[in-house]
Amino acid sequence: MRVSVSGHHVDVTPALRDYVEKKLTRVMRRFDRMIQVHCILSVDKLRHKAESTIFVRGTTLYAESTDGDMYAAIDALADKLDRRVRKHKERVRDHHAFEAQKHGPVPAQ
Repeated sequence: MRVSVSGHHVDVTPALRDYVEKKLTRVMRRFDRMIQVHCILSVDKLRHKAESTIFVRGTTLYAESTDGDMYAAIDALADKLDRRVRKHKERVRDHHAFEAQKHGPVPAQ
């Protein structure tokens, strides 16, 4: 899986890049079928904004967070992404459980 971090009106320092990757590892551990993660960090006057797009097979998950501090925005973004990934994973799992229940058990051969 690829993680790309870019900045809009902000220089992405190695410390920021490492912090983003460290925070997103929690999300990656929860759901291992991610193809690509793209994170954009931006600053507009006193608003620090972190937004991220996660590409998974079949869908795209997006979240953004705004705060007065960039590190706090990244923390909030990681929390939002964690909730969205957990919700997506439950949907996928529930869908397959419903299909198995509808068709009944598979006969043994």
